[in-house]
Amino acid sequence: MLEKTTENYFKTKIESNAGLCIKLIGYVGIPDRLILLPKGRIFFVEFKQKGKKPRKIQKFVHSKLKNLGFKVYVIDDKDKIEGVFKEWNLDLTNTKRKQLTR
Repeated sequence: MLEKTTENYFKTKIESNAGLCIKLIGYVGIPDRLILLPKGRIFFVEFKQKGKKPRKIQKFVHSKLKNLGFKVYVIDDKDKIEGVFKEWNLDLTNTKRKQLTR
């Protein structure tokens, strides 16, 4: 599966669980997405092609984020998405976008 396909699938599933999947750009090495979920949960996700690893600068930035107390995930296939959603207690089967509540 292409990196972009995996990323779009992930984004759709996050939004169907009332979350935000924000594309991050403009900072070398920053993960691809900032994930904001209900109840103040914040994560970073780096998407890679199947079997590819983060570059040296990405590993450095991931380490800095982890040292600040954030979780950083590297996802390269749908199986890893399923594992992450299980860890976050999210519904992977839901396909309808949920509106954020105030």
